[in-house]
Amino acid sequence: MFNKLKHLKNLRNQAKQMQNALADESTTVEKGGIKVVMNGNMEITSITINEDLAKNSLEGILADCVNDAIKKTQRLMARKMQEMGGMPGLN
Repeated sequence: MFNKLKHLKNLRNQAKQMQNALADESTTVEKGGIKVVMNGNMEITSITINEDLAKNSLEGILADCVNDAIKKTQRLMARKMQEMGGMPGLN
């Protein structure tokens, strides 16, 4: 039982290390006058919108940018996880 608890503690420590490493990473997506920056923990850190952008196209472009930023960040997370040796015990 103590081995399982130790293993869970190690997994938790590895997950925390991964989260800290990802917080320092960022992805940027620019599309149609909108720029979205997201950190590796999938938190949007900034959104910049061109003032000349027509309001009716804003929602669609913004949704596309956010979705692309999420996909790009997920790829970053997977790559970073591989670089750090994966998560033993979860494979």
